Amino acid sequence: MASPMIPPAFAPDFLARHGWAGAEIQPLAGDASFRRYFRVVDGSRRAVLMDAPPPHEDPRPFIAGAEWLVEAGLSAPRILARDLDRGLLLIDDFGDTRLRETLDSAPEREMELYSLAVDLLVHLHRLPPMPGLRPHGLDQWLEELQLFPDWYCKVLGLDVDVDGYQAAWRIVLGRVAGDGLGPVTVLRDFHAENIMLVDGHGDIRHLGLLDFQDAVVGHPAYDLASVLEDARRDVSPAVERAMLDRYMSTMAAAADFEAAYWALAAQRNTRILGVFTRLWRRDGKPHYTSFQPRMWGLLERDLLHPALAPVRAWFDANVPAEKRAAAWSEAVPA
Repeated sequence: MASPMIPPAFAPDFLARHGWAGAEIQPLAGDASFRRYFRVVDGSRRAVLMDAPPPHEDPRPFIAGAEWLVEAGLSAPRILARDLDRGLLLIDDFGDTRLRETLDSAPEREMELYSLAVDLLVHLHRLPPMPGLRPHGLDQWLEELQLFPDWYCKVLGLDVDVDGYQAAWRIVLGRVAGDGLGPVTVLRDFHAENIMLVDGHGDIRHLGLLDFQDAVVGHPAYDLASVLEDARRDVSPAVERAMLDRYMSTMAAAADFEAAYWALAAQRNTRILGVFTRLWRRDGKPHYTSFQPRMWGLLERDLLHPALAPVRAWFDANVPAEKRAAAWSEAVPA
């Protein structure tokens, strides 16, 4: 894998062929995948270069998603140029004002900005799903959950009842899969570090979407749980409750929706505990250990919901308290 923030050698030629000859290429960001992002500066012009190197990455789902979201009336980057053979995209630059840092510096805006995020999901969920997406239902939820015993439990030396784990989750998530809600477009990575604040809009288009290449078709509660039970920043329980109520009231959702919300929040948080452990141990990214105490706090709260009783019983029997959040207090420095 290339050095994280050195652009590919062929990037200047790609830019020159598309009207950006001589532009400066500045490091911008990397993520948990092989994708890397660079800011392209040419005088007063700005754009973002996405490096999604094949065969590890395929930029076509991002292109399809961006074009569909723009057509749906949402803010996603326009595709300015592409080289699919080399995995390069030149896309709109939404600037530097990210939801995460905005809320860190102005926490009094939580209700305002999370209300916009909920309204965006309402808008999205009223549309037919994006064409061509793979399903995200019971089979996929259970497969994703295997990351927890395969990585988290093995790394922490826990000998757990894997069959009982899958059986407990099947009971809980089987109810969600059969509740008749959806299907809708699920962005999957809808959270404060993937949302930009775009100038010039006073409605849901103020929120710029960045990470949707892994979109699926699935349950409407999933993205709501993603943004309100954020792995990277604390959302107050009062805001979470208010936003859940806002969504349910606007969509006239019944009690089944709330049960699904807590179940899918627990599924997502359990999966992430496994993913972050894998990013640490397999991929050499130790800073992901710093998120684990927050993930445990979220999961413990999810498990209090009566609908999660079978899963809560499994955790109580298989994962002792000292192997939960406390296990990460002396883990690897961030």
